[in-house]
Amino acid sequence: MVKVTIIGRVSDGMPLAQGPRLHEENNDVLTTYKKQAEFILKEISLQALPSNKMTILLDHHCFNYMVENGICYLTLCESSYPRKLAFHYLQDLQQEFERLDSSLVDRITKPYTFIKLDTIIGNIRKQYVDTRTQANLSKLNAHRQKDLDIATEELSLITERRRRIEMMERMMEAHISTSPIWESKRLEIIALKWTPITILLVVASVLLWTGLILQDDFR
Repeated sequence: MVKVTIIGRVSDGMPLAQGPRLHEENNDVLTTYKKQAEFILKEISLQALPSNKMTILLDHHCFNYMVENGICYLTLCESSYPRKLAFHYLQDLQQEFERLDSSLVDRITKPYTFIKLDTIIGNIRKQYVDTRTQANLSKLNAHRQKDLDIATEELSLITERRRRIEMMERMMEAHISTSPIWESKRLEIIALKWTPITILLVVASVLLWTGLILQDDFR
């Protein structure tokens, strides 16, 4: 079952709309899922996650998302829900979204204020509740032999990577602010110029290190 859906702006990670709440789900649980979805959207905006398609595993659920024309379509499903069907759902959302006035997207300044989309999301989601309908079976059987070439990663690894990056950034900022060497105006200018580059190099090293560890784990 599709449980959470968010449509967001990739440029700044702004969530534009969400689907209607499922009454059978606990509010606290849905709030947690929603925060995780917002975190994923923000990671995409920071280019820490692929800007096309991805599946992110979370216990007995998984987030599936796709990015098209600067808009992210993201949904949380039970892990037993067919991934192929989840991406058909996201594609249907994209088609409906692109029929709307695109200029509205840039004018939104507060999260979840594209209310018109909530109804659209709810109507499309109803079509994907039952995976055994003729329409959904046809989607599942189409190109049955073709596997979805989509990256997959655990949410816990993504959050840990973000934690390490933020920790390194705080350490570097603290070092610069407390070191007497930066009392010199000239050195301060040099620091402002080279610190972002240094941070990028450190982040790249962390990502490379994480990738090597993951490769070792899967061998």
